Amino acid sequence: MEYRGYDSAGVAVLDGAGALTVERKAGRLANLEQQLDATGRERFAGTAGMGHTRWATHGAPVDRNSHPHRDTSGRVAVVHNGIIENFAVLRAELEADGVELTSDTDTETTAHLIARAYADGPTAGDLPASVRTVCRRLEGAFTLVVTHADEPDLIVAARRSSPLVVGVGEGETFVASDVAAFIEHTREAVELGQDQLVAITRDGYEVTDFAGEPAQAKPFTVAWDLSAAEKGGHDYFMLKEIEEQPEALANTLRGHFDGGRIVLDEQRLTDQDLRDVDKVFVVACGTAYHSGLIAKYAIEHWTRLPVEVELASEFRYRDPVLDRDTLVVAISQSGETADTLEAVRHARGQKARVLAICNTNGAQIPRESDAVLYTHAGPEVGVAATKTFTSQVAANYLVGLALAQARGTKYPDEVAREFAELEAMPAAVHKVLSTVEDVRALGRRIADSKAVLFLGRHVGFPVALEGALKLKELAYMHAEGFAAGELKHGPIALIEEGLPVVVVMPSPKGRATLHAKLVSNISEIQARGARTIVIAEEGDDTVRPFADELIEVPAVPTLLQPLVSSVPLQVLAAEIARARGYDVDKPRNLAKSVTVE
Repeated sequence: MEYRGYDSAGVAVLDGAGALTVERKAGRLANLEQQLDATGRERFAGTAGMGHTRWATHGAPVDRNSHPHRDTSGRVAVVHNGIIENFAVLRAELEADGVELTSDTDTETTAHLIARAYADGPTAGDLPASVRTVCRRLEGAFTLVVTHADEPDLIVAARRSSPLVVGVGEGETFVASDVAAFIEHTREAVELGQDQLVAITRDGYEVTDFAGEPAQAKPFTVAWDLSAAEKGGHDYFMLKEIEEQPEALANTLRGHFDGGRIVLDEQRLTDQDLRDVDKVFVVACGTAYHSGLIAKYAIEHWTRLPVEVELASEFRYRDPVLDRDTLVVAISQSGETADTLEAVRHARGQKARVLAICNTNGAQIPRESDAVLYTHAGPEVGVAATKTFTSQVAANYLVGLALAQARGTKYPDEVAREFAELEAMPAAVHKVLSTVEDVRALGRRIADSKAVLFLGRHVGFPVALEGALKLKELAYMHAEGFAAGELKHGPIALIEEGLPVVVVMPSPKGRATLHAKLVSNISEIQARGARTIVIAEEGDDTVRPFADELIEVPAVPTLLQPLVSSVPLQVLAAEIARARGYDVDKPRNLAKSVTVE
């Protein structure tokens, strides 16, 4: 689970004889492994245990802030994902009672509070009840996993707005934030709902709500196996996941055109509901936001509905105009992105309809939405999104076609034709992947550059933004994406001798006017000494004189071009990062799923 955080790591094991052994260490997981080797792994034998990898929120990534955290007696151990927003009040309360806290984290307060509830009062001696009591006091988003030395065959976990899933094996039970943690042992899983607690033993599990009432959790079977979450001979997960994009795209599209109609995975919206829509908002963060910018072009073109694309972190704070006839499309790989989840809740509170695009079965955003389209891209371990981005783009096209179909802005044969063009895209992406060695070589040649600029027009503009983001994430370089038409309104001042500028060209056939304008832009920056790197359609000879480096991609319909033009930019960013000596899968300061605001 290191891809969810790698600032520090720790483990705790109950040995069945009343001993709770804990080891933790700042830095990558390898640091903890070395410490375990040095102190003796034989100490860690028992019937129940837990491990945690941290992405720091409260407190620097140092040993004392690493999880698990214990109470004063050392009998309770807690690991935690998320943020406890009222921890300062709780900490002050504990300190007023004479408790000496040893870390800077919000997590440690829960260990002391649970220990106090377990030791005295109406929940004394009852660990699940003690955890429920504390959870009712907590504000924010959190997943807690708790052990007590007096309960060697029990682990208790609870969640609010942060992922938690149970793995059900034979004679063993698991709990984690992602099924990748236990897929080696079982594919049978249960997704906990909001404000639910699970008590697990080797023989099974029991789910309640925070009030202690029995609660239903959603069982499901994981469709992929361990090999899908392994590197498969690649140096990095990201390189493997880039190459998996044709398969991921095919899986995203599979089953969504049935009986001559576009169908979603979970459809709680009728055709009449979709016909009533008069405005669409797309809300997302990061890479998913860039996929939403591409969605705007397709949905407006196919449906003639106005589409606004919003950063989920800003959406609810600017008081957007929403009503029953508004459709909000929420895009999140994990289905747990905190800002996007809160945007969904705000939209539902304003009576808007919500359609979720997600890669994770049973996650919270799909649970709280009116309709769901799962991308089925499989596990993505590399922190920088690749196959989940292209799968999201494809899913956005399906949403656009579903709206056009319901609203009658496209005839059935037109919908069928557009879907057939989508079905051809995995083969087109495969063709791109067969020619990326030259892109890797280019990445090594420009790895010492101080900055890289990206330009695009139409759907090429979001691709430029995504290319710049990938380079920032992986290579820690200054990178910016611009709409090429804005070049002379300021950004051209950045052009200097030798500066690499990546230009995403539109089709000379599908967008001839924009193509001519971009050729002029390339000429302008080349005249000022820039090193032009041009991504262009095969056979586009008019651009060759202006390209210091030419990357050719297959000719595809204009709206679908991001599916092929974004792939070389992923490869370029990864290769530059490798050449600069950075870990491609674990860029600094980042984690795979952002489950806190």
